[in-house]
Order: sequence, then structure tokens, then C-alpha cells
Amino acid sequence: MLGLDFSQVNWNEIGTASLDTLRMLGLSALFSFILGLPIGVILYMAARSTSGWVRFGYGILSFIVNILRSIPYIILIVAMIPITKSIVGVSYGVIGTIPPLVVGAAPFFARLVETALNEVDKGVIEAAQAMGSSTRHIIFRVLLPEARPGLLAAMTITIVTLVSYTAMSGQVGGGGLGNLAIQYGYYRYDTEIMIIAVIAMIVLVQLLQMAGDRLVRRFTRK
Repeated sequence: MLGLDFSQVNWNEIGTASLDTLRMLGLSALFSFILGLPIGVILYMAARSTSGWVRFGYGILSFIVNILRSIPYIILIVAMIPITKSIVGVSYGVIGTIPPLVVGAAPFFARLVETALNEVDKGVIEAAQAMGSSTRHIIFRVLLPEARPGLLAAMTITIVTLVSYTAMSGQVGGGGLGNLAIQYGYYRYDTEIMIIAVIAMIVLVQLLQMAGDRLVRRFTRK
């Protein structure tokens, strides 16, 4: 295949890099969901409040979310080096990559959550309010269950986005398949390793997307 020789490939190194990518992906996705879901709910609820102070708070939170979403991830990694060191003690490797991954993905996921909640039928919410349901009850018993397909789709999009973020982390020693592709493909001109790393990430994205689409179809009402 194009004169390539895969017989000298260190598959143990490929396996280690793959596991590192999965660790970064799993931890960053978990914390992004934990932070992004409540932020998205707050954005949704605050946007519909009649209180001037709440609307003012919405404007500030929305502005912060937009700023974090607009910063290119590779720049965010570098800008967060001092903060990352203070949180986890290092700014490189798998652990050192988690904070910037979360900061980059959580606001993105929060906006997707807000969008998913906006798709919920207003009649269902009005019916719950008419029955005297509390705000807490409406959020956990009406909004989130009704928006479940949209939330699952948002999680899928966020996880797939995080895969590309983990690849970019390799540029600053983040570890994983991205780092492997850069170290071997760019610095050492080892095309075989680069191709394997790229194929592995493509397969990972396809599997994640297929799993997410299947969950969305399962929970979408016919």
C-alpha cells in the first residue's frame, strides 16, 4: 500500500496511546456533562424569567459561555497552563489535558442543552405549571425527560468534538493518539504510525456517533 511497511509498528505503543485517548475522552466528557447540564438549564430558565436581575445574570452568563466557546482550543490549552498546574499539578500528559478539555467542552455542551430544552413542547410545561408544579418538579419531571432525545444528541456531538480536542492536545504533549500522530508523523516522518492513529480516531468517532444515534432513536417518541 503506497510502499508502506507496517511490520515495524510498535502496536503496544498504539494500544497505550488509544487507552490514553479513551481516558482523556471519558474523564473530560463526564466533567463536561456535570458542569454543562446545569449551566444549560440555568440559561434556559433565566432567559424566560420576568425578573430584571435574573435577566441581567443571564446576560452575563451567556456572555461568558460565548467567550469560552469562541476561543480556539489550541489557544485555550496554552492560556490555561498556570490554572491547569494549580488544579492537577501538571500541564501535560493525560491528566494535564483534562481541565482545558472541560473548559472547552462544557460551555459548548451547555448551549446544546439550552437548544434541546427550547425544543420541548411549551404546552407540556404550561400544563405542569397549571397543576401547581414547582420549578424543581418542572425541571426534573418535565423538561429533562421531554428533552432526553435532544440531550442525548447533544452528548454525542460533544463527545465527538472532544475526540478532535484530544487530538489537538497532542500538539502540546497531551498524550494519546493525537500526540502519537504528531510525534511520529510530523517530527519523525513515520507515515505508518500517523495513518494508524488517524484510522483509529476515525473508527472511534464512527462508533461513538453510531451509539449516540441509536440511543436518540430509542428514546425518541414515535
